[in-house]
Amino acid sequence: YGYYITNNLRMKVIIVLIVALAVTYCKTPLPMEKKVYIRREHSLIKPYSSMSMDTPMWDYSGSTIVSNNEIRLTPDHQSKAGRVWNTIPLMSRNWEVLMEFKVHGQGRTLYGDGFALWYTQERQLMAGPVFGAKNGFTGLGIFFDTYSNHNGEHSHGHPYISAVVHNGTQKYDHDTDGTHNEIAGCQSSFRGQKHDTFISIKYINNILTVHTDVRGKSKWTKCFEVNNVVLPVGYHLGLSASTGDLADNHDIKMLKLYEVDLVEGQTFNVEEALKIVPSAEGEPDRPHVHPKKVEHGGSVLWTIFYIFITLVIVLSAIGIAIVVWQKKQEDRRRKRFF
Repeated sequence: YGYYITNNLRMKVIIVLIVALAVTYCKTPLPMEKKVYIRREHSLIKPYSSMSMDTPMWDYSGSTIVSNNEIRLTPDHQSKAGRVWNTIPLMSRNWEVLMEFKVHGQGRTLYGDGFALWYTQERQLMAGPVFGAKNGFTGLGIFFDTYSNHNGEHSHGHPYISAVVHNGTQKYDHDTDGTHNEIAGCQSSFRGQKHDTFISIKYINNILTVHTDVRGKSKWTKCFEVNNVVLPVGYHLGLSASTGDLADNHDIKMLKLYEVDLVEGQTFNVEEALKIVPSAEGEPDRPHVHPKKVEHGGSVLWTIFYIFITLVIVLSAIGIAIVVWQKKQEDRRRKRFF
Protein backbone atom coordinates (compact mmCIF):
# COMPACT_ATOMS: atom_id res chain seq x y z
CA TYR A 1 0.00 0.00 0.00
CA GLY A 2 2.84 2.38 0.88
CA TYR A 3 4.53 1.52 -2.44
CA TYR A 4 1.29 2.41 -4.30
CA ILE A 5 1.06 5.82 -2.56
CA THR A 6 4.70 6.61 -3.36
CA ASN A 7 4.27 5.76 -7.05
CA ASN A 8 1.01 7.70 -7.20
CA LEU A 9 2.70 10.76 -5.68
CA ARG A 10 5.57 10.51 -8.13
CA MET A 11 3.14 10.40 -11.05
CA LYS A 12 1.38 13.53 -9.78
CA VAL A 13 4.69 15.38 -9.44
CA ILE A 14 5.70 14.35 -12.97
CA ILE A 15 2.35 15.53 -14.38
CA VAL A 16 2.66 18.90 -12.60
CA LEU A 17 6.19 19.37 -13.98
CA ILE A 18 5.07 18.49 -17.51
CA VAL A 19 2.20 20.99 -17.33
CA ALA A 20 4.52 23.69 -15.95
CA LEU A 21 7.03 23.12 -18.72
CA ALA A 22 4.27 23.23 -21.32
CA VAL A 23 2.98 26.56 -20.00
CA THR A 24 6.51 28.00 -19.98
CA TYR A 25 7.17 26.80 -23.53
CA CYS A 26 3.91 28.24 -24.90
CA LYS A 27 4.35 31.65 -23.29
CA THR A 28 6.56 33.03 -26.09
CA PRO A 29 6.55 32.98 -29.05
CA LEU A 30 2.94 33.00 -30.14
CA PRO A 31 1.85 29.42 -30.99
CA MET A 32 1.73 28.80 -34.74
CA GLU A 33 0.01 26.18 -36.86
CA LYS A 34 3.03 25.53 -39.09
CA LYS A 35 6.66 24.72 -38.39
CA VAL A 36 8.90 27.67 -37.61
CA TYR A 37 12.67 28.00 -37.94
CA ILE A 38 14.67 30.81 -36.40
CA ARG A 39 16.86 32.65 -38.90
CA ARG A 40 19.76 34.00 -36.89
CA GLU A 41 21.14 36.05 -39.77
CA HIS A 42 17.99 38.20 -39.52
CA SER A 43 17.81 38.24 -35.71
CA LEU A 44 19.18 40.37 -32.88
CA ILE A 45 19.93 38.18 -29.85
CA LYS A 46 21.79 39.36 -26.75
CA PRO A 47 24.41 39.60 -25.42
CA TYR A 48 25.49 42.27 -27.90
CA SER A 49 28.99 43.60 -28.42
CA SER A 50 29.02 46.94 -26.61
CA MET A 51 32.72 47.55 -27.21
CA SER A 52 32.93 47.42 -31.00
CA MET A 53 29.36 48.33 -32.03
CA ASP A 54 29.79 45.39 -34.40
CA THR A 55 26.85 43.01 -34.58
CA PRO A 56 27.27 40.59 -37.51
CA MET A 57 24.96 41.25 -40.45
CA TRP A 58 23.56 44.50 -38.96
CA ASP A 59 24.62 48.10 -39.58
CA TYR A 60 24.08 51.02 -37.19
CA SER A 61 23.81 54.76 -37.73
CA GLY A 62 22.78 57.96 -35.96
CA SER A 63 22.33 58.02 -32.20
CA THR A 64 22.19 54.22 -31.80
CA ILE A 65 24.06 52.94 -28.75
CA VAL A 66 24.77 49.23 -28.16
CA SER A 67 25.21 47.71 -24.71
CA ASN A 68 25.38 44.09 -23.60
CA ASN A 69 21.64 43.73 -23.05
CA GLU A 70 20.00 46.20 -25.41
CA ILE A 71 20.24 48.34 -28.51
CA ARG A 72 19.20 51.92 -27.71
CA LEU A 73 18.01 53.65 -30.87
CA THR A 74 17.65 57.01 -29.13
CA PRO A 75 18.48 58.26 -25.64
CA ASP A 76 16.04 60.40 -23.68
CA HIS A 77 17.30 63.61 -25.31
CA GLN A 78 15.82 66.01 -27.85
CA SER A 79 16.46 65.86 -31.60
CA LYS A 80 17.97 62.37 -31.79
CA ALA A 81 17.54 59.69 -34.46
CA GLY A 82 19.00 56.21 -34.66
CA ARG A 83 18.78 53.25 -37.03
CA VAL A 84 19.86 49.62 -37.30
CA TRP A 85 19.51 47.70 -40.56
CA ASN A 86 19.96 44.07 -41.56
CA THR A 87 22.54 43.65 -44.33
CA ILE A 88 21.07 40.39 -45.70
CA PRO A 89 17.87 40.34 -47.80
CA LEU A 90 15.03 38.27 -46.32
CA MET A 91 14.08 35.55 -48.79
CA SER A 92 11.36 33.82 -46.71
CA ARG A 93 7.84 33.84 -48.16
CA ASN A 94 6.19 33.46 -44.73
CA TRP A 95 7.74 34.83 -41.56
CA GLU A 96 7.17 36.02 -38.00
CA VAL A 97 9.05 38.70 -36.09
CA LEU A 98 9.07 38.36 -32.31
CA MET A 99 10.45 41.46 -30.61
CA GLU A 100 11.03 42.53 -27.02
CA PHE A 101 11.33 46.29 -26.58
CA LYS A 102 11.06 49.08 -24.02
CA VAL A 103 10.02 52.71 -24.48
CA HIS A 104 10.56 54.86 -21.39
CA GLY A 105 11.89 58.18 -20.15
CA GLN A 106 11.58 61.00 -17.64
CA GLY A 107 8.47 62.52 -19.22
CA ARG A 108 5.20 61.70 -17.47
CA THR A 109 2.67 63.43 -19.73
CA LEU A 110 4.74 64.68 -22.68
CA TYR A 111 7.13 62.36 -24.54
CA GLY A 112 7.89 61.19 -28.05
CA ASP A 113 8.17 60.55 -30.83
CA GLY A 114 8.31 56.76 -31.30
CA PHE A 115 10.02 54.05 -33.31
CA ALA A 116 9.44 51.81 -36.33
CA LEU A 117 10.10 48.28 -37.52
CA TRP A 118 10.73 48.13 -41.26
CA TYR A 119 10.70 45.64 -44.12
CA THR A 120 11.86 47.77 -47.05
CA GLN A 121 13.65 47.64 -50.36
CA GLU A 122 16.42 49.99 -49.27
CA ARG A 123 18.56 49.93 -46.15
CA GLN A 124 17.86 53.39 -44.77
CA LEU A 125 20.97 54.41 -42.87
CA MET A 126 20.46 58.16 -43.41
CA ALA A 127 18.21 60.23 -41.15
CA GLY A 128 14.69 61.10 -42.25
CA PRO A 129 11.33 62.42 -40.99
CA VAL A 130 9.54 59.06 -40.52
CA PHE A 131 10.61 57.93 -37.05
CA GLY A 132 14.23 58.60 -37.96
CA ALA A 133 14.11 57.06 -41.47
CA LYS A 134 13.48 58.58 -44.88
CA ASN A 135 10.09 59.19 -46.47
CA GLY A 136 8.95 57.73 -49.77
CA PHE A 137 9.97 54.20 -48.75
CA THR A 138 9.05 50.98 -50.56
CA GLY A 139 7.77 48.17 -48.36
CA LEU A 140 6.19 47.73 -44.93
CA GLY A 141 6.46 49.92 -41.85
CA ILE A 142 5.10 49.04 -38.39
CA PHE A 143 4.98 52.29 -36.40
CA PHE A 144 4.99 52.66 -32.61
CA ASP A 145 3.77 56.24 -32.21
CA THR A 146 3.86 57.66 -28.68
CA TYR A 147 2.96 61.30 -29.36
CA SER A 148 -0.34 62.54 -30.77
CA ASN A 149 0.24 65.15 -33.44
CA HIS A 150 -2.74 67.15 -34.68
CA ASN A 151 -4.77 64.69 -36.76
CA GLY A 152 -8.19 66.33 -36.88
CA GLU A 153 -11.09 63.97 -37.36
CA HIS A 154 -8.76 60.96 -37.28
CA SER A 155 -8.14 61.37 -33.57
CA HIS A 156 -7.21 58.23 -31.66
CA GLY A 157 -5.46 57.46 -28.43
CA HIS A 158 -1.72 57.13 -28.00
CA PRO A 159 0.54 55.21 -27.79
CA TYR A 160 -0.61 53.75 -31.10
CA ILE A 161 0.65 50.89 -33.32
CA SER A 162 -0.09 51.06 -37.05
CA ALA A 163 0.93 49.41 -40.31
CA VAL A 164 1.70 51.21 -43.57
CA VAL A 165 2.51 49.70 -46.97
CA HIS A 166 4.07 51.99 -49.59
CA ASN A 167 5.33 51.37 -53.14
CA GLY A 168 7.73 54.32 -53.27
CA THR A 169 5.25 56.86 -54.65
CA GLN A 170 3.37 57.74 -51.44
CA LYS A 171 4.51 60.01 -48.63
CA TYR A 172 3.94 59.41 -44.93
CA ASP A 173 2.40 62.48 -43.28
CA HIS A 174 3.88 62.62 -39.79
CA ASP A 175 1.84 65.71 -38.84
CA THR A 176 -1.39 63.69 -39.18
CA ASP A 177 0.05 60.58 -37.49
CA GLY A 178 -0.13 58.79 -40.85
CA THR A 179 -3.85 58.13 -40.49
CA HIS A 180 -4.41 58.66 -44.24
CA ASN A 181 -1.81 56.01 -45.07
CA GLU A 182 -2.30 53.27 -42.53
CA ILE A 183 -3.94 49.96 -43.41
CA ALA A 184 -4.70 49.09 -39.78
CA GLY A 185 -3.84 50.10 -36.24
CA CYS A 186 -4.64 49.81 -32.55
CA GLN A 187 -4.09 51.70 -29.34
CA SER A 188 -1.54 50.01 -27.08
CA SER A 189 -0.15 51.02 -23.67
CA PHE A 190 3.40 49.83 -24.38
CA ARG A 191 5.15 52.99 -23.19
CA GLY A 192 6.49 53.38 -19.65
CA GLN A 193 5.87 49.81 -18.50
CA LYS A 194 8.09 48.34 -15.77
CA HIS A 195 7.67 44.79 -17.10
CA ASP A 196 8.78 43.28 -20.41
CA THR A 197 6.84 44.30 -23.52
CA PHE A 198 6.59 42.12 -26.64
CA ILE A 199 5.12 42.24 -30.12
CA SER A 200 4.52 39.45 -32.66
CA ILE A 201 4.28 40.40 -36.35
CA LYS A 202 3.22 37.55 -38.66
CA TYR A 203 3.22 37.67 -42.44
CA ILE A 204 1.75 34.39 -43.70
CA ASN A 205 0.07 33.83 -47.08
CA ASN A 206 -0.43 37.59 -47.64
CA ILE A 207 -2.07 38.05 -44.22
CA LEU A 208 -0.46 40.51 -41.80
CA THR A 209 -1.29 39.84 -38.15
CA VAL A 210 -0.01 41.73 -35.12
CA HIS A 211 -0.32 40.67 -31.48
CA THR A 212 1.03 42.44 -28.39
CA ASP A 213 1.95 41.37 -24.87
CA VAL A 214 2.42 44.65 -23.00
CA ARG A 215 0.49 44.14 -19.74
CA GLY A 216 2.92 41.82 -18.01
CA LYS A 217 0.44 38.92 -17.93
CA SER A 218 2.17 36.65 -20.49
CA LYS A 219 -0.96 36.88 -22.62
CA TRP A 220 -1.16 37.86 -26.28
CA THR A 221 -3.75 40.41 -27.44
CA LYS A 222 -4.61 40.85 -31.10
CA CYS A 223 -3.87 44.33 -32.37
CA PHE A 224 -5.04 43.85 -35.95
CA GLU A 225 -5.19 41.48 -38.90
CA VAL A 226 -5.19 42.56 -42.54
CA ASN A 227 -5.79 40.36 -45.59
CA ASN A 228 -4.37 40.92 -49.09
CA VAL A 229 -1.09 42.46 -47.98
CA VAL A 230 1.26 41.72 -50.87
CA LEU A 231 4.99 41.97 -50.16
CA PRO A 232 7.97 40.71 -52.18
CA VAL A 233 10.93 38.73 -50.91
CA GLY A 234 14.43 40.16 -50.90
CA TYR A 235 13.74 43.25 -48.77
CA HIS A 236 15.63 44.23 -45.61
CA LEU A 237 14.55 44.31 -41.96
CA GLY A 238 15.32 47.47 -40.05
CA LEU A 239 14.56 49.52 -36.95
CA SER A 240 14.58 53.27 -36.42
CA ALA A 241 13.51 55.82 -33.83
CA SER A 242 13.48 59.58 -33.38
CA THR A 243 12.90 62.33 -30.83
CA GLY A 244 12.04 65.99 -31.44
CA ASP A 245 11.07 68.65 -28.92
CA LEU A 246 9.99 65.69 -26.79
CA ALA A 247 12.13 62.64 -26.06
CA ASP A 248 12.23 59.03 -24.85
CA ASN A 249 14.57 56.07 -24.63
CA HIS A 250 13.73 53.62 -27.43
CA ASP A 251 15.32 50.28 -26.55
CA ILE A 252 15.34 47.01 -28.47
CA LYS A 253 15.97 44.07 -26.15
CA MET A 254 15.63 41.25 -28.65
CA LEU A 255 14.41 40.57 -32.20
CA LYS A 256 13.94 37.08 -33.59
CA LEU A 257 12.94 36.30 -37.17
CA TYR A 258 11.21 32.96 -37.73
CA GLU A 259 10.72 31.42 -41.16
CA VAL A 260 7.33 29.71 -41.43
CA ASP A 261 6.42 26.81 -43.73
CA LEU A 262 4.11 27.41 -46.68
CA VAL A 263 0.45 26.85 -45.89
CA GLU A 264 -1.69 24.38 -47.80
CA GLY A 265 -2.30 25.56 -51.35
CA GLN A 266 0.35 28.31 -51.20
CA THR A 267 2.97 28.40 -53.96
CA PHE A 268 6.34 30.14 -54.02
CA ASN A 269 8.36 31.13 -57.08
CA VAL A 270 11.45 33.11 -56.04
CA GLU A 271 11.86 34.97 -59.35
CA GLU A 272 8.23 36.10 -59.35
CA ALA A 273 8.27 36.98 -55.65
CA LEU A 274 11.29 39.26 -56.18
CA LYS A 275 9.33 41.34 -58.74
CA ILE A 276 6.24 41.94 -56.59
CA VAL A 277 5.27 45.59 -56.01
CA PRO A 278 4.12 46.14 -52.40
CA SER A 279 0.39 46.75 -52.00
CA ALA A 280 -2.39 46.34 -49.44
CA GLU A 281 -6.17 46.50 -49.49
CA GLY A 282 -6.71 47.18 -45.80
CA GLU A 283 -8.27 50.48 -44.80
CA PRO A 284 -8.82 52.16 -41.43
CA ASP A 285 -12.33 52.12 -40.01
CA ARG A 286 -12.75 55.86 -40.51
CA PRO A 287 -13.11 58.10 -43.60
CA HIS A 288 -10.11 59.87 -45.06
CA VAL A 289 -10.95 63.49 -44.20
CA HIS A 290 -8.14 65.99 -44.42
CA PRO A 291 -7.63 67.69 -41.05
CA LYS A 292 -7.40 71.42 -40.55
CA LYS A 293 -3.92 72.85 -40.69
CA VAL A 294 -2.13 73.45 -37.43
CA GLU A 295 -1.13 77.00 -36.58
CA HIS A 296 2.60 77.63 -36.83
CA GLY A 297 4.41 76.44 -33.76
CA GLY A 298 2.66 73.11 -33.32
CA SER A 299 0.82 71.52 -30.46
CA VAL A 300 3.88 71.56 -28.18
CA LEU A 301 3.98 75.38 -28.16
CA TRP A 302 0.22 75.52 -27.62
CA THR A 303 0.61 73.18 -24.65
CA ILE A 304 3.32 75.41 -23.17
CA PHE A 305 1.11 78.47 -23.77
CA TYR A 306 -1.85 76.86 -21.96
CA ILE A 307 0.39 75.86 -19.04
CA PHE A 308 1.70 79.45 -18.83
CA ILE A 309 -1.83 80.94 -18.83
CA THR A 310 -2.92 78.44 -16.18
CA LEU A 311 0.03 79.39 -13.96
CA VAL A 312 -0.77 83.10 -14.39
CA ILE A 313 -4.40 82.51 -13.37
CA VAL A 314 -3.43 80.40 -10.35
CA LEU A 315 -0.79 82.91 -9.17
CA SER A 316 -3.24 85.78 -9.65
CA ALA A 317 -5.84 83.98 -7.56
CA ILE A 318 -3.29 83.37 -4.82
CA GLY A 319 -2.26 87.03 -4.92
CA ILE A 320 -5.86 88.22 -4.64
CA ALA A 321 -6.47 85.85 -1.73
CA ILE A 322 -3.41 87.24 0.09
CA VAL A 323 -4.55 90.85 -0.44
CA VAL A 324 -8.05 90.04 0.85
CA TRP A 325 -6.60 88.27 3.90
CA GLN A 326 -4.30 91.20 4.70
CA LYS A 327 -7.24 93.63 4.36
CA LYS A 328 -9.29 91.61 6.85
CA GLN A 329 -6.37 91.56 9.28
CA GLU A 330 -6.07 95.35 9.12
CA ASP A 331 -9.83 95.78 9.75
CA ARG A 332 -9.60 93.57 12.84
CA ARG A 333 -6.69 95.59 14.21
CA ARG A 334 -8.58 98.86 13.75
CA LYS A 335 -11.63 97.52 15.59
CA ARG A 336 -9.48 96.50 18.53
CA PHE A 337 -7.83 99.96 18.65
CA PHE A 338 -11.16 101.82 18.80
